[in-house]
Amino acid sequence: MHYQNNHNTHYLKKHWKKLFYPVAVAASLTSSFSWADTTIRMLHLEADPKVVAIWEQVAKDYEKANPGQHVKLEYLENEAFKQKLPTLLQSDQRPDIFYSWGGGNFQTRVDAGLLKDVTKEMKDIKSRFSEASFDAYNYHGKQYGLPYMVSQVGFWYNKSLFNKAGVDADNVVNWDDFLAAIKKLQAAGITPITTAGGDKWPVQFYWALLTMRQAGQQGIQDAIDKKGDGFAGKDFIKAGEELKRLVDLNPFQPGYLAASFGDSSGNFGDGKAAMQLMGDWNYLFQAQQSISGKGVGDKNLGWMNFPILKDGKGKATDTLGGIAGWVLTAQASPEAVQWLKYFSNIEMQKHLAKINMIIPVVKGADTAIENPFKKRIAQNIASSTWHQLFYDQAFGANVGSVVNDVSVGIVGESLTPEEAAEQVQEAWEFE
Repeated sequence: MHYQNNHNTHYLKKHWKKLFYPVAVAASLTSSFSWADTTIRMLHLEADPKVVAIWEQVAKDYEKANPGQHVKLEYLENEAFKQKLPTLLQSDQRPDIFYSWGGGNFQTRVDAGLLKDVTKEMKDIKSRFSEASFDAYNYHGKQYGLPYMVSQVGFWYNKSLFNKAGVDADNVVNWDDFLAAIKKLQAAGITPITTAGGDKWPVQFYWALLTMRQAGQQGIQDAIDKKGDGFAGKDFIKAGEELKRLVDLNPFQPGYLAASFGDSSGNFGDGKAAMQLMGDWNYLFQAQQSISGKGVGDKNLGWMNFPILKDGKGKATDTLGGIAGWVLTAQASPEAVQWLKYFSNIEMQKHLAKINMIIPVVKGADTAIENPFKKRIAQNIASSTWHQLFYDQAFGANVGSVVNDVSVGIVGESLTPEEAAEQVQEAWEFE
């Protein structure tokens, strides 16, 4: 999925001690522990070689300071990770630590007894993290892991294509403004939006954000609490109707229902569409997936928050995104707990933030962010009036898959807004 960058990997290895001297010092502090010879398996879905190179060097320093401990970083591609993880967790091949988005899936695994309670072990480093991010891995008062990064979903746009069509992003405030911009782009012969119906989850962002803008935080919470008509209520139908208004304009690229996330990001990176609704992680991915490998350069790249609905209850400062991190499986060793604590240090968070890989969760690490897009998104999250976790994570695997399916159903015109809302409510009633 990502391109290997040998130069960056060589640079990181060559300058590691300079960049991470405090990490090496921290490693020496753990060397007094006398652990038994053991292997710590950490399952992740990070494909970028620059990030993996950093993790591997941290692991090597840790192993050097802790003889007998071996950290094994294991990779699974995003969709394969989602599909295989449930089976892995029930097998004797389960990892000690694995990547987690929190939310409903995380809570279900706690209820099933699959995760390790590390409340006592993590108490001494709780103050290291922002409260919201740390609590994302707390359930019924118990801690099961640590956060790693936060994210936000919004519209990435191509400034040159906007200029060609006479669209001013600063004037796109509400949904009607957005639909008017779609028409202007089409009139200029430009494909307005690229999306990925084949992977489904990118399309889910539209339904999720429109329901947030229409129902607002209290309306979403009422639906979760099964009050009134829940997800089949008027606000959720209205959100679907607004999505249908967009679909009726035929704004997407040819073949969008079969397109993958990589296809969609490549289209945007190649300048074949003016916008892509995606998370902050797409800053690098659209470049990696483009033919040139450079994508839409910083001079032509723009970011818009999702527009509001005129009569909606949601606020422009309500954000959708993720809080991603790591959890420990029930049989994880004390060594695995110690490694995760060590792994979650400010120096690594700062460096990853500086090279545009993450929006960090360790307090103070955000000062290392230099990229203006990442800075803006970090500020958006910091000032958010409500940060909603991705629906397909927040609502658990069963309901989340229905949300993905009905979103594609509306966009593919195989479901009405009413049918979509009813299907989500029906799925939620069985949770």
